[in-house]
Amino acid sequence: MGAPWVDHESWQLVGELSDIVGRDVAELLLETDGDALRATRNAQLATYALSLIALDAATNGPLRRLGIGRPATAGTGTGTGGAIAAVAGHSLGEYTALVAAGALKTETGAELVQARGEAMQVAAEASPGTMAAILGLDLTGVTEACDEATGAWVANDNTAGQVVVAGTVSGVEQASAAALRLGAKRVVPLQVGGAFHTPLMRLAQERLDAELTGVDFSPSTCPLVANVDATAHTDGFGPLLSAQLCSRVRWRESLLTMADMGATLFVELGPGTELSGMVKRTVPDAARANVAAPQDLEALSALL
Repeated sequence: MGAPWVDHESWQLVGELSDIVGRDVAELLLETDGDALRATRNAQLATYALSLIALDAATNGPLRRLGIGRPATAGTGTGTGGAIAAVAGHSLGEYTALVAAGALKTETGAELVQARGEAMQVAAEASPGTMAAILGLDLTGVTEACDEATGAWVANDNTAGQVVVAGTVSGVEQASAAALRLGAKRVVPLQVGGAFHTPLMRLAQERLDAELTGVDFSPSTCPLVANVDATAHTDGFGPLLSAQLCSRVRWRESLLTMADMGATLFVELGPGTELSGMVKRTVPDAARANVAAPQDLEALSALL
């Protein structure tokens, strides 16, 4: 997924990140196969790196013309003068969002992401689990399905028709079967390395807390709408990042919060277009753009 960026000036961040974390980030982005990337210690660092590249490219490109010093990962602009209404990031993306808001230094974010990935890997190996997307059933129905199972929880409330459950293998199987009985259209198993955003990540939370203790966050230039409560925050980021590991990602609610704050343009920065699709289903009247590769910068410029 890094190949499109190799000749772009923002690719220099890869070398800087490699020095910070003591790993070959370029290899992760260019050569590592899918099986290895499913290990969360690899996936998280790779995703953070590529999101930062997109952030840097957009900041120094089309978004600079609006006077935006720090754009947002899945963040928002009002479209009137370039003011940022808020930033947000889905799970790991919250770290890039904090960098975008100036609350977290790039290098500190890299160190935290590496520690987070390692902590979650250890927790996943100690308490194996999995995740599945339930399609066509709302949050109330999926919650009921999890209540019928043992060892399954709602992990991501993405959109009205896409809710992710996580837990033990048997727990997710039970919840998936219950969801289908309750009217879900389809269940899609996810290729992930653990039961993220559930109590099975308690060990990871304890390990990450030790890392967060020594981090000094700077004042943010705009609010962060946090995963754990879908509420705008300008401080207290450490506890929010800690709580996130064992808490539901309230993404659908976060998008609605940003819309209520006046956001009319949502810009997704990083690999893929999943978040833009969620914006379309949740805030259909909002304008959307994504930057996953250099050619997307031109499309963003045209939109702005």
